[in-house]
Amino acid sequence: MPSPFLTPGPIAQANDVALLHLRRDQTIPTILRDYDDENQGYKEGKVSNTRFGSFPHSTLIDQPWGSQIVASKVDTGSRGRKGLAGKRKADEIEASPTTTGAEEDSSSLKKPVAATSGFLHLMYPTPESWTLSLPHRTQVVYTPDYSYVLHRLRARPGGTVIEAGAGSGSFTHAAVRAVFSGYPNEESVAKKPRIGKVCSFEFHEQRAGRVKEEITQHGLDGLVQVTHRDVYEDGFLLGDPKTGRSPKATAIFLDLPAPWLALKHLVRKPASGAESPLDPSSTAHLCTFSPCLEQVERTIRVMRQLGWLNISMVEVNHNRIDVKRERIGLDCEGIRGSTVFPRSVDEALAKLRTDDERAKKIRQGHVDGIQGDTSFQEETARIPKEQSGPTYSLGRLVHRSESEIKTHTSYLVFAILPRDWSEEDEQKCRQKWPSSKLEAEEKAPKKSRKQMKKEFRELRLQEQKEDQEQQAADVNTDE
Repeated sequence: MPSPFLTPGPIAQANDVALLHLRRDQTIPTILRDYDDENQGYKEGKVSNTRFGSFPHSTLIDQPWGSQIVASKVDTGSRGRKGLAGKRKADEIEASPTTTGAEEDSSSLKKPVAATSGFLHLMYPTPESWTLSLPHRTQVVYTPDYSYVLHRLRARPGGTVIEAGAGSGSFTHAAVRAVFSGYPNEESVAKKPRIGKVCSFEFHEQRAGRVKEEITQHGLDGLVQVTHRDVYEDGFLLGDPKTGRSPKATAIFLDLPAPWLALKHLVRKPASGAESPLDPSSTAHLCTFSPCLEQVERTIRVMRQLGWLNISMVEVNHNRIDVKRERIGLDCEGIRGSTVFPRSVDEALAKLRTDDERAKKIRQGHVDGIQGDTSFQEETARIPKEQSGPTYSLGRLVHRSESEIKTHTSYLVFAILPRDWSEEDEQKCRQKWPSSKLEAEEKAPKKSRKQMKKEFRELRLQEQKEDQEQQAADVNTDE
């Protein structure tokens, strides 16, 4: 099926990955189901509970992406009961002969009732939003880092990327979007175009299994191949570590504790005699992700020994800046980010006069036995308010840096390995561009003025000498 990360389509469909956007820095990932796959016991089917209310998935499916969804009132009375309306036991589900639990739940769902408050926005997943909402299993490569890394690695549609250290899968999703050039199907195989692919390797077995599950749920099978392997010893071949096929990668990203131990496999002709994992007809671009300079120094030392060129180190420091307009005044009450404080002496005096008049009315009402008017309508009516005007006159523009940066210190080391160049390639190059065509006729060097005068004097002296010899020959002839 198409992946919502790559081709989300106009509406949210069942079994798609969706992001429930609650606020700028809070997003909840979920898989849309038209049945209660978690067996929570809700009569409305599968429900996602948030701080802003409960949202049955029946209100999310078939809705356009970006829609604002209102929270619903869900029936929680059956949750926790072990009766007819409660959760069914696993034995009962397995013993059901005709219908599955999903079919039974979907056929008897209760229609949700809208709540009085609470809403969220239904968003399709992107690598950036997934990075901020994914379950953390290891340190995450955030957007400022992987966007720069993919740019320097020349990741393009149709290419192959090797990733060592899948971790939480943040870089995996960003890389597959960068190299995506179509889904592998029968038609594409017949035409034999180059399909972009990400070959991800993970040493930790549980993490590798979890990444495989997420790749399947996200519809990225065939575009991402996850392998559980120790790349330090077994290298980067697909399938069998010694006789497997080469991924023919053009970009490599190593997020490893000791990347220099894996560099021995990333050469044109490995010492073990196995096939190289690099594309022999293209230049290979490499990036390592290391948290300390000692790792960087050792990695660069091994890179130089193995022939990697153009080695450089970069540190990415990302900082988000919030910009807002500062608004001050008594009439700014209720406006987010404003300061409710008199902007001038006249406004302060007007507020004091209003408070005095209001207090007099309350005291007079107590004397007369009549309840005084405590509403704020008259009070706010007497406070002078600024007339509507241009935006720049509403307050000065202020900004502040983000207090907590969602990233971590890391050093990115980049290097390039030229393509494999054989004698046959050299002969083809000489036939296509022979050296005789490259040699141009050498132009006579331009003479200086002093040299030209010297040559002119020498030429005059030579002419005078020839004239004298001719005259002497003529005299001898006359005699």
